[in-house]
Amino acid sequence: MFARLERSWNLVKASASVLQQDKELLVFPLISTAALVVVMLCFALPVFGLASLDMLSLRRGGDPSPLMYVIAFLFYFAQYSVIFFFNTALVGAAMIRLDGGDPTVKDGIRIATSKIGVILGYAFIAATVGMVLRIIQERVGFIGKIIVGLLGVGWTIATYLVVPVLADRDVGPVQAIRESAALLKETWGENVIGQAGMGLAFGLIMLGVIACGVFLVIVAFMSHSVFLILAAFVIAGLAVGITALVQAALGGIYAAALYRFATNGEGTPGFDKGVMQRAFAPKG
Repeated sequence: MFARLERSWNLVKASASVLQQDKELLVFPLISTAALVVVMLCFALPVFGLASLDMLSLRRGGDPSPLMYVIAFLFYFAQYSVIFFFNTALVGAAMIRLDGGDPTVKDGIRIATSKIGVILGYAFIAATVGMVLRIIQERVGFIGKIIVGLLGVGWTIATYLVVPVLADRDVGPVQAIRESAALLKETWGENVIGQAGMGLAFGLIMLGVIACGVFLVIVAFMSHSVFLILAAFVIAGLAVGITALVQAALGGIYAAALYRFATNGEGTPGFDKGVMQRAFAPKG
């Protein structure tokens, strides 16, 4: 437990050192979040409008209408397209920095735009996998849900390096998935089933931010001041949002460093080679 926490914290510090040099990397998750909000709003009205029609079939004991599944798939596809586009831009810019360059937001967008066809293809595959897993999960029992959950985890791990592959190489989406899985297996072997990255450290950081936010809101309520209560909610919300943005940026930087280590076997400046070798160390 403590070894994992130390490893995660070292990765956070190494990624943060890169972010300090290129704070503009925060722009990518910020724009991505805004775009995702727009996507959600675009789908909200159609979904709410069809929900009442869908409930009619549910009342008769039927399954949700095929149209609802189509809308859900399109929603998945739109979401993944936005996420993968800006993740590719972030990772591409991070790779320029890790290679000694000085990237700009324009550089990241240029890289992602040049891969737009492949990104959309990968988004389509990811949306299909997500939709299939969801449909299966709706139709199986408790044990089946556990199995589907494990399949989802396996898919997430196998595709962990897809975005860096897309940003760095001219390959199709299927080939990118294959290369991601192959790199993980060749570099970390069977240990890939373990936990990776900075999740533990950032989980504790986010928990601390939320706890401080809750405490601030409670104190504000005790003051019986509407202004202080509103201010507390705003401050707490901003703190959580900024933490999430930083986590997304650091995650992209870490993925870029992990990909470089997997492809050339050498450490990245600021990232301890031993820590990278144990990036997928099993629990224990």
